[in-house]
This record gives sequence, C-alpha cells and structure tokens, in this order.
Amino acid sequence: MDLVYYNPNGFGVDLRKVDCDVYIDNNFLGKYTLDTLMHIPRRSEFALPSKMAVDMKGVFKNLFLVLFNKEIQLDVKGTTRVGKAGIFVNVPFAYSAKHTFSLFQ
Repeated sequence: MDLVYYNPNGFGVDLRKVDCDVYIDNNFLGKYTLDTLMHIPRRSEFALPSKMAVDMKGVFKNLFLVLFNKEIQLDVKGTTRVGKAGIFVNVPFAYSAKHTFSLFQ
C-alpha cells in the first residue's frame, strides 16, 4: 500500500530512511521501515511505498479491537532521516490520532 502525505513547506527535502513502530489502541501492531532515497517536492502530496513487519500475536488482539470498536487510536513513533543539499539529519516524530473505522459499511 502507499501512504499519501502532504509537504506544506515552501522547500523540498530528500527522505532517506524511516524507522517506526505502529500501535493500535496502545497495542503493538508492527514495525514500519523504509530505506530508500526519495525527493519530496515543496507544497505537494507525495506517496511512501509501505511494507510493515507485523507481530502476528498482536494481529488477532488488534483485529478484535477493530471489529468491536468504531474508533481506534493509531500511534506511530519513530525517526526519519531527511536532508537537503546532501546534508542529512535524524528527526524523531510521533503521530497520534483517533480514526473512525468500520468493516461493515
């Protein structure tokens, strides 16, 4: 799957690496990594190709949470390596939001 994001900045950057953990309702779902160089243009949408290593023990627990709750808490915590003009820095990030989710729409 591709995750689509928006860069609101007036400048583009290069993304080299993403390494993060994904949680659903405070339960570990899996680890997401991206190790490729890509350019992110200024003020535009961009897509990150996504593959995630999933903890199979947590899949069933998370599946029941999703089936019985209409709203889930999604948390992503990790680091990314971004740069411009060949100079890269590690930047920590955290995303946390409630999402409405229904399998039976």
